[in-house]
Order: sequence, then C-alpha cells, then structure tokens
Amino acid sequence: MCCFSGHVERVADTSIFARSVENGRQILVYAMTISTRTDVAMILPLPVPPGSPEDAVRFISLKEYPDFFKDMKKGFPEPVSRSLMPTKSARPAAVPAAPKLEVVQVGEFEASFGPAVKDFSRLDARFRLPDQTWEQLPAYKDFGFAVFKLKPTATEIHPMAFEFPRVNPRQLFFPTVHIHDGKVHSKATFDHALYCQKRDGEKLSLPEWRESQVTAGQFMKASQAAGVLDGALHCYLKEVRGERKNEDVVL
Repeated sequence: MCCFSGHVERVADTSIFARSVENGRQILVYAMTISTRTDVAMILPLPVPPGSPEDAVRFISLKEYPDFFKDMKKGFPEPVSRSLMPTKSARPAAVPAAPKLEVVQVGEFEASFGPAVKDFSRLDARFRLPDQTWEQLPAYKDFGFAVFKLKPTATEIHPMAFEFPRVNPRQLFFPTVHIHDGKVHSKATFDHALYCQKRDGEKLSLPEWRESQVTAGQFMKASQAAGVLDGALHCYLKEVRGERKNEDVVL
C-alpha cells in the first residue's frame, strides 16, 4: 500500500519493481488492487535531490502491458517445501497562488510530480494530504512526490511506472510507508511483493530475497515493458506480509 489523499475501502496485492539506471536514476513500477468510492490520489514520496526541476521525473505508460507483475511472478514458482516461505513542516505564510503542477496523461492515469512538499498546495485540494500529515513525517521534508489521480473503482490498477533522480544513487528505494485518511501509524499491515534487478557491479545486499532461476527475458515480455526492465538480468523477490513497522524499504 502507500499514501492516499482520501478514504479507500481496501488496498491489497501491492507489487513494486525497482531498478537502477544510468545517471544515478531509478525506475519504479507500482501496482495494486484498490476499492474506493471517491476520486483519490495515490502519493509516492521520492528521495530526489533538493532543487530538482518539475520535469525531473519521467512518467512511463505500461497500459499496453497490464500483466507486467503477473508475468514477473512466473519467474518465482512456489517452492516445493512450504517451510521455506519468505518471512514475513509548518504551514507556510499566505502567498499569491502558484501555478498548478503539470499534469501528464500516463495510460489510464493523470500524473504529476512535485519537487518538494511545499508544492502540494499547487494540487487540486481533493488530491492533497493535510499539512499536519507532513508534520508527522519530518524525514520527508526534502522529498519530492509523484501523484497519480485514481478514479472511483474496485478493481486492479494497471502498473504505474516512472523514472526519477536519487539523492543517493547507491540506494534502491521502495515507497512502502502507509498513510490513509491523513493518518500516520507506527505499524501497518503489509501485503507487498517487492521485486528488483541488480546491475553488474551494483552493491546491493539481498540475503532475504529470492533470485529468479532464469533471466527476465525468459518470463517477461520485455518488448512490451517500455524499457523499465532488463531482459538479460535476473530478478529478485521479497514478500512483505503482515503487521510490521510502517517505513519504506531501502536497499
């Protein structure tokens, strides 16, 4: 799950894929099953360098590959032995209205990128988090955020994908903090499958991750993936289920 601007009845089956690319940037692909009766936005805080421009994030449409994560799951067949399952800022002073953040059509979504928390005021009020929410999350004061506007639905969301610059290009970032109805809790219930790829020479510690037996090109349709994955590399999986500390996953 992630951060939502309003009430959602149910969120489940969250899948996230991350991969480092050139120039210190990272690819992120996100999908979930959601049930909501109102227009809401999914908000993903991102550890971008301070002062990043509004075009720093490149949104990528995977509308033509809705089965991205279904195919990725095929690279990790259930092991025979069930005993080896994976372990579980203050309100700014009044100023003249700033121009709205640019909205990009990405597949079935409208997406925006705000370089800093202060840019939240430039979103439609329906798609903001309350100021007091950010006050509970001081670690995010220098983060940017990607916003995906979702229509009322009770269905599986096709994968959302984008590429962003990282303040620390040696870290792989998974946005997993839960914020629902503007509330932040110390613990949350997770239902996540995290996937990643590791580039040659990249120093990622993956002791609790399962490695695919074959390269991604043998179970993924790389030609439909808009460049978000490398068909010549293996994939890695870590399942995060149940109640745990409410925090992001960083490798």
